[in-house]
Amino acid sequence: MIISTGVACLVLLSGFVTLIMLRVPVAFALGIATIPLVALDIRLTPFLIMDRMLNSYTSFILLAVPFFLLAANLMNSGKITDRLIGLATVLTGWLPGGLGHVNVAVSMLFAGISGSSTADAAGCGKILIPAMTREGYDPRFSVAITACSSVMGVIIPPSILMIVWGGVMSVSVGSLFLAGAIPGLMIAVALMATVYGYAIVYGYPTAGKPSLSEFWVALKGAGLALLTPVFVIGGIVGGIVTPTESAIIAAFYSLFLGAVVYRTINFRDTISILYETGRFASISLFAIGTASVFGWMLAFYNVPRLMVGIMTGLQMGQIGTSLVIAGFFLLFGLFIDAIPAIIILGTVLYPVASAAEIHPVVFAIIGIVSLSFGLVTPPYGLCLLISASIAKINVVSVLKDVAIILAPMLLILLLIIIFPGIVLWLPSLLMPGFK
Repeated sequence: MIISTGVACLVLLSGFVTLIMLRVPVAFALGIATIPLVALDIRLTPFLIMDRMLNSYTSFILLAVPFFLLAANLMNSGKITDRLIGLATVLTGWLPGGLGHVNVAVSMLFAGISGSSTADAAGCGKILIPAMTREGYDPRFSVAITACSSVMGVIIPPSILMIVWGGVMSVSVGSLFLAGAIPGLMIAVALMATVYGYAIVYGYPTAGKPSLSEFWVALKGAGLALLTPVFVIGGIVGGIVTPTESAIIAAFYSLFLGAVVYRTINFRDTISILYETGRFASISLFAIGTASVFGWMLAFYNVPRLMVGIMTGLQMGQIGTSLVIAGFFLLFGLFIDAIPAIIILGTVLYPVASAAEIHPVVFAIIGIVSLSFGLVTPPYGLCLLISASIAKINVVSVLKDVAIILAPMLLILLLIIIFPGIVLWLPSLLMPGFK
C-alpha cells in the first residue's frame, strides 16, 4: 500500500513520542519509529533505509565532531580548564557575586575552545560548583548558573552544532562561526547582569581585586590555551583550513599543551581520553544516522512542502515566521538532543524559512540558540542534569533559578529575531562576498 502524507507524519511522530515516553534512547527511537512505514509502504525497503543512513556518514565535515570532543576532553583532563578559571577569576572575580561572574566568564572562554556545552558543564562545574558552595552561594544558584552559562559552548564559535548545521544545510561554517560571536557575547552580558542582581539581593561575596602581577601570571597560564580559537576560527574564516582540519588542529594542539607544555597528561591518560571520546562520539554519530533517516522519510512524504503551504497561507511575515520557527526548536529541544533536532526539524523548516526570505545564517542562529535552551530545560536538560549531579541536589529544586536566569537569555533570542543584523554584521564585515 501507499501511505499518505498525513498518515505518515502521524505514524512517525506518534511512534517517536511513544518511544521517548518509554525512555528508549533518542538515537534508537528515531530509527525504530520508521519501521512501521517501511513495513507498510511498498515504495520503501530496509535496504533503502540502510543506504540513506550510511550516506549520512559520508560527509567529510562530520569528522570535526569527534575531534572537537577530543579537544574538549583533553582540555579538561589536562587541567587547562583550571588555567582558564584562573584567568576568569582575575578578570571578573572582583565584581559583586565574584564566582558567579567567574562561572560565566570561564564558560565563555571554554566555549571558544571546545564547542561542547556538556564538556563545559562537566569540566567547569566540577571545580566551580563546590567552590561557590564553600563561599556561601546557594547550591541551587550555583547549579543554575553553571548549567545556563554552559549553553554558550554551542553558540560562541567554534561550535559542534554549527558544524553539523553547516554540513546538513550546506551553509558556510565560517559564516556561522562569525554569526554566533555577537549573540554569544550578548548572552554572556545578560548572564553577568543576572549574577549581579543575585549578588545584590543575596549579598554574595567578591573574590577580591587582583594585583597586576596576579593578572599577568593568570594570563601567561591561560595564554597558550586561548590561542586555540585563533587557530580554529581564523583558519576557517581565512580559508586556510576546513572545519574538519581545524578540529584536528584543535585536538592535537590540546594534546601538545597537556602532554608537552604543561605535562599534565601521560600515556595512560591519553588512552582513557581517546576511549571516552570515542564512546561519546559514537553516540552522537549514531544519532546523526538515525535522525537522517527520520528526516529523509519526512521529506519523502512531502511534510516540508505541506508546512510551507500552511505557513505561506498564514502570511505571518519574516518576524512571525521566525517566532514560529524558534517555538518549534524550543519545543523539540525539550525532548531530544540538538544534533538530531537539527537534522530532522532543521531540514523540514528550511524551506519555510526560505519562503519567508529569512537569511540561511539567521535561520541557523535562531535554531541553534533555541535548541541550546533545551540543554537546561527538563525533561532532556543534559547540562542541568550534569550540574545537579555534581552538586548532588534534585533537579526540580533548581528550576526556579533556571527560569530566572533563562528569562534575559530568551530576550536575546527575541532581539536576534527582530534585528537579524545582529547576526549578519560580523560575517558581512569579515567575509568578502558574504550575502
